[in-house]
Amino acid sequence: MKTVNASAPDTDPTVRDYTGADAWSLTGVITRLRRVLRSSVRQEFPWESLPMAQVEVLQRLAEEPGMGVSGLADRQRLATNTVSNLVQQMVTAGLVERTPRPGDRRAANLSLTQSGIEILAAWQAANDRRLGQALERLPEAYRNAIENAVPALAALASLLENDERLTPAQIRSAPASAPTS
Repeated sequence: MKTVNASAPDTDPTVRDYTGADAWSLTGVITRLRRVLRSSVRQEFPWESLPMAQVEVLQRLAEEPGMGVSGLADRQRLATNTVSNLVQQMVTAGLVERTPRPGDRRAANLSLTQSGIEILAAWQAANDRRLGQALERLPEAYRNAIENAVPALAALASLLENDERLTPAQIRSAPASAPTS
């Protein structure tokens, strides 16, 4: 990506400005990649059998079991009532279970059921197959570049998700795993 030095006199000259075309280019590639991954997996998981919103909840609860609806809504950046309705659908489908939170009768911890774990694993396996097949057809240099970019992209996702500036040490220690689509 082309970078442009920040030009404001009161800014750090080592800081780069990744706005405009560079940011749009990255956004476009990520959006396109996510769209094609989702649509290709739909051969195994039709939309009506596993909506993307449910996949995202399953992924989040696998990463952070025991969250409540409010915490889940906050992490997913959705309205609490939207997540509450989604969770209820998933409870009814047997993918998620609610466990009363000790000390607060009104709140519940959410976790995946065995069925939820299995369907998420199947979804991830379908993604792995599809992505693996595509990666095998790329030149080795591109595969290596993608593999090397994953930690940086994970750090970028964490920064955007947490709405805070990560220190260089936090960026270097960010987990190398990124959510699948």
